[in-house]
Amino acid sequence: MGENFKKGIYILPSLFTCGNMSCGYLSIMSSIDGYFTRAAWLLVLSVVFDIVDGRIARLTKTVSKFGVQLDSLSDLLSFGIAPSVMMYQLVLNSMGKLGTAIAIFFVLCSALRLAKFNVQSQERVNHNFFIGLPTPASAGLLISFVLSYELFIAEPGSSLTFKTIPILIKSMPMFFKVMPIIMVILSLLEVSNIPYTSFKKIKLSKPKAFRLLVLLILLIFLIITFPQNIIFILFSLYALSGIVGVWTRYYRILNKKKRLCKGDINDN
Repeated sequence: MGENFKKGIYILPSLFTCGNMSCGYLSIMSSIDGYFTRAAWLLVLSVVFDIVDGRIARLTKTVSKFGVQLDSLSDLLSFGIAPSVMMYQLVLNSMGKLGTAIAIFFVLCSALRLAKFNVQSQERVNHNFFIGLPTPASAGLLISFVLSYELFIAEPGSSLTFKTIPILIKSMPMFFKVMPIIMVILSLLEVSNIPYTSFKKIKLSKPKAFRLLVLLILLIFLIITFPQNIIFILFSLYALSGIVGVWTRYYRILNKKKRLCKGDINDN
């Protein structure tokens, strides 16, 4: 009885991982058929499955090598191949061979990022920080572009009833014009050594977690009110956070060196 229960627990996170992979494949089919909004929302569901399967595995202490490998395969499909196909069908196919090269480059960098993460997992590297932009975050930014652009092109009287942030919606055409550049930047961030905060070990049981709980409630309210816009803002801020963090650390080191140099001059 106990052994069967344990096997059931091991299967549970894998089922969510398979849900992630299934949504990724359905998203690819939707992109090929030209249903980009459906493709984007399916990838949002993939992100949810990806978060849940990891949480379940850690809470039930059923993290396994099999689960790690299956999760990476599903992430490559859902957050590497699927968003690349979506952006190729929507934007890059008009660029000919260059567009094809950018789409492939995004997939290759996603694969390299996931392979590096697997190696670090086996070496028990501290995962308070991710090294390089995580593939779900990179894909999430592309997903949010599509969802926000849907609001921009919606005609008056359409079925869309979501509230929007006007200044953000007006900027969408400009974002789409530079989408190839954005995809290349995201690809490079994935394989970079820039640290990104990991939220895997956040526990609401800690004393300081009350403020986090309030923040999460506010965040959920904003997502419900402005779903597409807030998703876009969140993923954009996360992608920028690593770059800003590196620049801030470099600026502090530079100031420290300047103060030390001034101290040497004064001593002389």
